[in-house]
Amino acid sequence: MPQYYSVEQVAELLGLHVRTVRGYIRDGRLAATRIGKQYRIARADLEALTGAPVAAPAAARRRAEVSSVVRIEEIDRAAVDRLTTTVMAAIAGPRDGGRPLHVEAVHDEEHRTLRLIVLGDPADTAALLTIVHTLTREN
Repeated sequence: MPQYYSVEQVAELLGLHVRTVRGYIRDGRLAATRIGKQYRIARADLEALTGAPVAAPAAARRRAEVSSVVRIEEIDRAAVDRLTTTVMAAIAGPRDGGRPLHVEAVHDEEHRTLRLIVLGDPADTAALLTIVHTLTREN
């Protein structure tokens, strides 16, 4: 029986972004079968793309993800810019958890509040929250 991979598994195997793999499928560079709203890629088609045998994907490991919202009050535009620039720089590098942190910043200028929505690995999120805590305690 043929082995099939998801787009996410192919991206992980090849070290590519999921969007790149979908682009390969859209461009016809990688054959795939659409099942519902998802694509499945046969091992033979993946090997045809790479020109080499494909190693089996690593066994799935348990992952944890944290979602948190930080509300900062009495913050002006200049402080928002400084804080968000620092936060974005802090999440730009490689993460211990392997997956990047996702951060959204929502500034309500009228009410002088900033909300930071953070999604990601618990350890990486904790480190980022420590940075936010330090930056907000300085003022």
